Amino acid sequence: MLQALRWVVFGLVAFLINFPVLVTLVTSFKTPREIATNPTFWIEGPTLANYASVLTITDRLNLWAYLWNSFAAALIGSLLAVLLALPAAFAIARGRLGRHTLLPLVVNLRAVPLIIFAIPIYMGFQLVGLLDTRLGLGLILTIVNLPLALVILVNAIEELPVELDEAARIDGAGSFAVLARIVTPLCRPALTTAFIFGFITAWNEFLFGLMLTTRVAVPVTVGASFFFATAGGGVQWGLAAAVMIVAALPPMVLGLLMYRQISRSLLGGALKG
Repeated sequence: MLQALRWVVFGLVAFLINFPVLVTLVTSFKTPREIATNPTFWIEGPTLANYASVLTITDRLNLWAYLWNSFAAALIGSLLAVLLALPAAFAIARGRLGRHTLLPLVVNLRAVPLIIFAIPIYMGFQLVGLLDTRLGLGLILTIVNLPLALVILVNAIEELPVELDEAARIDGAGSFAVLARIVTPLCRPALTTAFIFGFITAWNEFLFGLMLTTRVAVPVTVGASFFFATAGGGVQWGLAAAVMIVAALPPMVLGLLMYRQISRSLLGGALKG
């Protein structure tokens, strides 16, 4: 009885948390007429017309290009953040370099509203020709991802026994060799976790995509809004729901596939402590 009650509570909580997603998913399979007359979860006449419309390339809208822009920028923003955070985390964890100054400063930058950086970043990108480019968007997403990646990797490296480093140094290994041959392989779960979180964060970023892109490098979070309006000024709710589901699929699938990996990495320190 108690087990059944737990599953009921679990199912109810899961339903409430995912209610907006379920509503969007159901709406994406309805016709405009049914959306106006049937607000329930029941679909009288399921249709794929909304998905066919948003996935069709037109002169004005190209969802595939928006998806590619998001993928390229998110890949740059997550990979570069991990590559920059790893040596910095090694210096902080092993050399205590900036442990009480640099690390808190970088982490606290993530708590600052990103809109504060809008004007200087826009002016700087305009000066060096990075506006409306995937590289430019990827670089700013790297900055967004750095604090979290740094915290994850510092914690992971601090959990490794210092004796491993000392043994390698006795054999003549320098700091770079210790980082490359000892620390990096042992921190692979943390590196994967930092990359996944960075990719999902970068994929979902809207502010800098809206601010730094206009046509060529528009990400899907911004491009999705182009499908909403109709010629009459209304909202095509079926198309809007379909494009939001398509845009949400990559990070959702990535998170589901790597859930166990993320859980092991995040719980490792708690289990050791």
